[in-house]
Amino acid sequence: MAFENLSQRLQDTFKKLRGKGKISESDLKAAMREVKLALLEADVNFKVVKDFISTVSEKALGQNVLESLTPGQQVIKIVNEELTALMGGEASKINYSSKGPTIIMMVGLQGAGKTTSAAKIGGYFKKNGKRPLLVACDVYRPAAKKQLKVVGESLEIPVFSIDESTDAVHIAKEAVSHAQKYANDIVIIDTAGRLHIDEELMDELVNIKESVSPSEILLTIDAMTGQDAVNVAETFNERLEVTGVVLTKLDGDTRGGAALSVRAVTGKPIKFAGQGEKLTDLDMFYPDRMASRILGMGDVLTLIDKAQEAFDEKQAMELEKKIREQTFTFDDYLAQMQQIKKMGSMQDILGMIPGVNAQALKGATIDEKKLGHVEAIIKSMTKKEREKPEIINSSRKQRIAKGSGTQVAEVNLLIKQFEQMTKMMKQFSNPKKLKKLSKMRGLGRFM
Repeated sequence: MAFENLSQRLQDTFKKLRGKGKISESDLKAAMREVKLALLEADVNFKVVKDFISTVSEKALGQNVLESLTPGQQVIKIVNEELTALMGGEASKINYSSKGPTIIMMVGLQGAGKTTSAAKIGGYFKKNGKRPLLVACDVYRPAAKKQLKVVGESLEIPVFSIDESTDAVHIAKEAVSHAQKYANDIVIIDTAGRLHIDEELMDELVNIKESVSPSEILLTIDAMTGQDAVNVAETFNERLEVTGVVLTKLDGDTRGGAALSVRAVTGKPIKFAGQGEKLTDLDMFYPDRMASRILGMGDVLTLIDKAQEAFDEKQAMELEKKIREQTFTFDDYLAQMQQIKKMGSMQDILGMIPGVNAQALKGATIDEKKLGHVEAIIKSMTKKEREKPEIINSSRKQRIAKGSGTQVAEVNLLIKQFEQMTKMMKQFSNPKKLKKLSKMRGLGRFM
C-alpha cells in the first residue's frame, strides 16, 4: 500500500501529541524531528524535507496553536495542509485543445509503465464520454506496438500504427490527421523509452513535440524508483517542458518519496496515479485526498467516486424498492456483491475508511477467494431456491455444496448471513422500528 511506512510513523508521532492537553515548544520540536526522519526514510528529497519541516514548525510555533484547547489537532491540521500543498494543492486538470483533437504525448524511461498508462488514460477519457485514439510511436521495442494493440482492444479503443514505418515523427503526424478525419477528440501518443536517458531519445521526442504541438506532455515515472524518479523528471523537463506527471506502481511503493518530491522539485503537477495492474486502476491525483490517507484520515471522496462508478443507478433504485417491499433475494445479494468487487480490492476499500488502521489491515488478510465461494454457492442454487431460501433443506444443501465445490458448512453459513441481513432490512423498511432503534442508540436527535 502506498505511503504505508510513512503513514504509520506519522500516525504514531501525532498520537503522542493528541494525548497531551498542552504541548510545549520542546514537544513540538521532538515531533518535528520524528516527522523529518519519517520523510527521509520515505525517500523524500532532502531539500524538500528541510523546507517542509521549516514551514510546518514556523506555523505550529504560533501562540494560537500552542495555547489552543486542542494543540495536537492543530498541528496535525497544519501538517495536512502542508502535505497537500507539497503535492500540488489541488487536482490538476487536463489542458484541452480549443481547436482540433487534444494531443497527449506520453514520455518516460522504458519499464516505467508508459504503454499501459497510455491505455489506462485512454480508458479514463472514454469513460468520460471522449473518443480517444492510441498511437504506437515506439518504433524500437518490438513488442511495443503489439502491447498497445492488445490493451487498446481490451478497452475497445482504436490504435493507430504504421507497421512499415520507423519514423516516429511521421507516424505521429499521420495519427493526428487520422484523428481529425474520424472525429477522435483525444490523441494519446505512446513514444519510445530507453533504459537510460540519451541524446538520440531526447532529440526524437523534441521532434515529435515540434511536429504535433501537444496540449499535454505527460512524464510517466515509476514510484518505486524513489529519488531516481525525481532526477529523471528533472532531465525530461529540461528538454521537453513536461506539463504533468503520471505516477505508476504507487500501490507497490510503501515509502512514497517520489509522490512527495516530484511536484516540489520540478514544479510539475502529478495528474494521474496508477495503483494496480488492472486497466481501470488509474485515478486523477488529488493531493488533499492523498494527504488525508497518509495521516490516517481515510479518503471518503475517492471511496464515493468508486462507488458511483461501480453502482448502477437503476439497480440501486430497484434494490431500495426490494428492501422496502421485503423481496430481497439471493440474486440481489449476488448482484450487490459483484458491484462491490468492481470498486477494487477489499483491502484498498477498507483503507479509504477514516480510522481504519492500515498496519492492522496488513496483518489481517482479506480472503477474496471466499467471495468466489459465495458466488459459486448462489449460482449452484435453483431459481426457486434463490428466491425462497427457506425451502433449502438438508438434501438441497448437500447438492448445492457439491455443485459449488464447497462444504455444507459454508452453505449453512451463507444462508445464516443472508437471514440476518434480511432481518436487518426489515427493520430499515419500517420507519417506526427504525426511529425506535435509532433512539435506543442515542441517534434520535438526527431523525
